[in-house]
Amino acid sequence: MERALSRRTLLAGAAAAGAGVVWGATGRAVAGGRGLPVAQGAVDAEVARLERGLIELRRDIHRHPEAPGQEQRTAGVVARELRAAGLTVTTGVGGNGVVGVLRGSRPGRTVAYRADMDAVPPKDIVGGGQAVAHLCGHDVHTVVALGVARVLARLRRQLHGTVVFLFQPAEEALTGARAVIDTGVLERTGMEEIHALHCGPFPVGQFAVTAGYGLPGQDKAEVTLQGPDAPDAARRLAADIGALATVAPPQTPADIERMIADAQTPNGPLARFVAIRARAQEATVSVSYRCWPQERYTEVRENIRRLAASYTGAAVSFPAEPFPAMVCPERDGRMLAHHLRRTLGGDAVTELHAAFPPFSGEDFALYLNRVPGTYTFLGVRAPNAPITTSYPHYPEFAPDERAIGHGVRAMAGWLAERAHGATA
Repeated sequence: MERALSRRTLLAGAAAAGAGVVWGATGRAVAGGRGLPVAQGAVDAEVARLERGLIELRRDIHRHPEAPGQEQRTAGVVARELRAAGLTVTTGVGGNGVVGVLRGSRPGRTVAYRADMDAVPPKDIVGGGQAVAHLCGHDVHTVVALGVARVLARLRRQLHGTVVFLFQPAEEALTGARAVIDTGVLERTGMEEIHALHCGPFPVGQFAVTAGYGLPGQDKAEVTLQGPDAPDAARRLAADIGALATVAPPQTPADIERMIADAQTPNGPLARFVAIRARAQEATVSVSYRCWPQERYTEVRENIRRLAASYTGAAVSFPAEPFPAMVCPERDGRMLAHHLRRTLGGDAVTELHAAFPPFSGEDFALYLNRVPGTYTFLGVRAPNAPITTSYPHYPEFAPDERAIGHGVRAMAGWLAERAHGATA
């Protein structure tokens, strides 16, 4: 039987390589520098100056979506903007990745921020699509990160420590984070923690913090059956395996609304779940599932084996291990929630008490398996807008662009405080 999921096991073989990559001297700055962190008021003033230009930049990136692993144009825009802000920039990181390093004028810590740049392939759009499109909000993520870099660069004289910006390719394919990590960027920059935002179906101006929660991983199975009645047996087995699910993907806007409410309910119906899909094709059953907490994968695998064993000659195969769940450290998440309430107001924060079952895996998990950090949902739902306009991968996804300014304000202030070493 598989051992319980461990961070070390999941990351075996991801040791740093990166020979020949130049990052610039950063290292670990001395923690606890003198003086106060960058003031939130100074951050807000800079955001007000930059916000309109950031919205225009997002629209430009939105008009030129690029599939996972093909983000050449977007990477070029990112590198140009970072250089213009005065950061040390390295391109071609893990494919089309871009790394920008901003060193403050005062001693402090080294913290990182990650943004994903790729768009959604047609096959991953709800209901199917005709072309690659920015329907997950990565264009927003990219511009928020660029905005944070520009704001902190303008406040460099008050900034403590070092902020490393990772613009990652191929998140939709779940391959980009591994490729970036394999270059040795975490070790070379000496980053002590890492943070990220993702567009989510919450009111614009609100942040959903995931202290102790996150997003489920992914696991797969394939069952091959034998005999003249194998196709019929495969259909029956697929139905049996599908019945292991405890939740179903939302089918209607009302289902999505209910799921979001459940995710904000302590010990609610999504605190533990299995979301599973089994498809029969000829004599084969293909299975994909997500579960929470992540340790439940051993239970689900055993149940699949048990069901398959009732069919003579059935052969079951699994990956060596599932793709890991993204679990955000509870302490870090609570510190962020406190910081956001203090700087942006109490109404700016909601807390999630579950992971969203329909979401696919998130390769930010691989960073969090190396260093602590936070992953927070940026509310992009416009007032009175249908829920599907703010739920990633729906064809009508259309985030409220005012979220960009909110995201920059929040993350610039948070990163400045973390680089300073202050307690939130």
